[in-house]
Amino acid sequence: MPSEPKHRSSLKSNVARTTAADVARAAGVSISAVSRAFTANASIAKGTKTRVLKAADALGYQPNPLARGLITRRSGMIALLMTEVTNPFYPTVLETFARALSKRGKHVMLFTPAEDEPLEALLPRAFGYGVEGVVITSAKPTSEMMAACESAPVPVVLFNRTVESSAISAVCCDNEAGGRTIARFLAEGGRRRAAFVAGLAGASTSLYRERGFAAGLIEAGLSAPLRAEGHFTFDGGLKAAEHLLALEARPDAIFAANDIMALGVLDGLRRVGGLRVPEDIWVVGFDDIATAAWPSFGLTTFRQPINRMVAETLRILDLAETGAPGSPSTVLVPGRLIERGSTGALQPRS
Repeated sequence: MPSEPKHRSSLKSNVARTTAADVARAAGVSISAVSRAFTANASIAKGTKTRVLKAADALGYQPNPLARGLITRRSGMIALLMTEVTNPFYPTVLETFARALSKRGKHVMLFTPAEDEPLEALLPRAFGYGVEGVVITSAKPTSEMMAACESAPVPVVLFNRTVESSAISAVCCDNEAGGRTIARFLAEGGRRRAAFVAGLAGASTSLYRERGFAAGLIEAGLSAPLRAEGHFTFDGGLKAAEHLLALEARPDAIFAANDIMALGVLDGLRRVGGLRVPEDIWVVGFDDIATAAWPSFGLTTFRQPINRMVAETLRILDLAETGAPGSPSTVLVPGRLIERGSTGALQPRS
């Protein structure tokens, strides 16, 4: 009779894990040289690094970043606190951060709150992993969260939002200028009765986009925009369109504070019927997510410069890491209008 297989937990490898000391002996160098060979931008002679990497490859050695972090007290990780993972804009942000950090020999650690969990509750958790910095993308930073950020043991940067506090650095698209640009574009295109679909109440992105949009319309000699709430969701945009089309004086242009709502507006217009896009009504969004360019939508939108925003965020974290003096600052990065079919462009124009 064949014997019964042993329980999986009893199976152990007899092969010991190769250590940095093994590599050092094989390469004829110190253990610190092995560490420098696997550390981005570390000072090490080219020949020494080549010898270490060759020995490591022959021995099958892979550095343990957690163990190295305990020794150096540098984890190489940046925490990204993100609440809006269902919005396609933010997975793109996550990917951009991950790629940019990887080039620096670092990594991103994503934290998302459980339902109804306050974002500030994630900060101690992130600090517990020894992260070297924190980037927060919450739509509505609370006073409690800001207080926690101000007392954080590592640098904190707000991404794609701003706050009145001058104690925390922030990097954001110039939302107010973007709103003005869209207002000017609609006015120059002959639109005379515009509407704005707002995001979450209190979200700086929505507030500044609306502020710039309203100011731009008035500067062009037009009335302040009609208004509907969309809560930054597709369903909210759809319902906002239905609400605006039920008005006695319908708008001839709708600017939604993000692309997801604008796509909902487009579907809402199709559902209600009676108005053609772009012949009767124009639709504009904000972000330039990938879906906006799909032929079935062809959404004109204001593109957020994600690559540059990420670069500015990491620049601020780098400055804090080097101990360079400087006060917290807010960096506003200019975006640009991308014209597509929802405002009559036969070919995409930017």
